[in-house]
Amino acid sequence: MAKTPKKPPEDKLADAKPGPQRGSWLARFAPGVRGAGAADRAKRDTPDNLWVKAGDTGEMIYRPDLEAALWVTPSGKHMRIGPKQRFAYTFDEGRFEAIAAPGVIEDPLKFVDDRPYPDRLKTARNATGEQDAMAIGYGKIRDVPAVVLVQDFAFMGGSLGMAAGEGFVAAARAAVQRSAPLVAFTAAGGARMQEGALSLMQMARTTLAIQELKQAHLPYVVVLTDPTTGGVTASYAMLGDVHLAEPGAMIGFAGPRVIEETIRETLPPGFQRSEYLQDKGMVDKVVSRHDLPEVLGAILGILMAGRARGAAA
Repeated sequence: MAKTPKKPPEDKLADAKPGPQRGSWLARFAPGVRGAGAADRAKRDTPDNLWVKAGDTGEMIYRPDLEAALWVTPSGKHMRIGPKQRFAYTFDEGRFEAIAAPGVIEDPLKFVDDRPYPDRLKTARNATGEQDAMAIGYGKIRDVPAVVLVQDFAFMGGSLGMAAGEGFVAAARAAVQRSAPLVAFTAAGGARMQEGALSLMQMARTTLAIQELKQAHLPYVVVLTDPTTGGVTASYAMLGDVHLAEPGAMIGFAGPRVIEETIRETLPPGFQRSEYLQDKGMVDKVVSRHDLPEVLGAILGILMAGRARGAAA
């Protein structure tokens, strides 16, 4: 007669090991490791650019904190920003009307170096989301209507080409049509070599556009940001009624190394920086990014009030 198997005591049942459970792949290979799948998912969900390295100190800065500080590091360095951030920080409540720049022939010289010019344009557009180096907006700066032009250094170094020239002309004419002042945030590494002499012609075209503003008795204010060099400095960047600059911005025509090799002398500390140029009278005022809307609003308000008094007289 077969014996009935005895039931194990309750305390033995409590000590029995559970069967296989569903979990992460690591838990299946190494029992006892829990939450590995959640950790992997959290790592995947963490942005790669959550921390930003400061160029001057090497400090790693938490990106949300840097955005809240308008991309100004704890050491005071004003990092380069694009049109979206610039418009958001400049216009009242970040509200503005975008103004499209006219289209141009994109590759007039069929220029090819190690890459065809259209390929470079495509890469820059994918990286920035902009058609070219100029972006235009119309809105209010401390209740003063104004047209704002932003030059994006991230787009091929903000280089001055036919599209950038057309953008400046379009901004100036939009200001005349709206009887509003023009504010230009400059940032450029020079002319766009892929367009040859056609890029250099934009220096003259932008100068003529500024004359249209002057004939309409409308203020033209320039905010020089890092860096503003080359033909931009030699044209519309230095033709404003008022020249402001962000702290530490490099402003000049040729770079300091080229100048030192040409004159064979060591340049003074801070040469071609906004603070040095303010001391020499080339810049009217160095203004922190946090204070720019207030300062711009005050300047534009005064200049437009003077225009109204002049028209009434």
